[in-house]
Amino acid sequence: MNELERHTLLKQILWDYDIPVDSIEDVLKGEKSMAGHYTREMIFQKMIESFSWFTIVNFFTPGEIRQLLTHKVINNLRAPSLRKNYEFVRKRLQEIIPAAG
Repeated sequence: MNELERHTLLKQILWDYDIPVDSIEDVLKGEKSMAGHYTREMIFQKMIESFSWFTIVNFFTPGEIRQLLTHKVINNLRAPSLRKNYEFVRKRLQEIIPAAG
């Protein structure tokens, strides 16, 4: 995925806020703590509610997904089917990727 495609997708999830895409990218990279009122965790949650798994893995490494895919994020997902699917993903990632530290 190229930079233009990434930016287009990020604009789609935060279309209703005037937040520069570069600020969103900085938060995703961990270089800033917030873009507007969004944290990395909040942006991740919006992404997993909006995009396919194949798109998500273009933005984050499996280790980053393992770190971001917490019970809190999963419980905040609007669709019960997404909560079920991502709980499975969370458990699977914990099995195959060792915890940091």
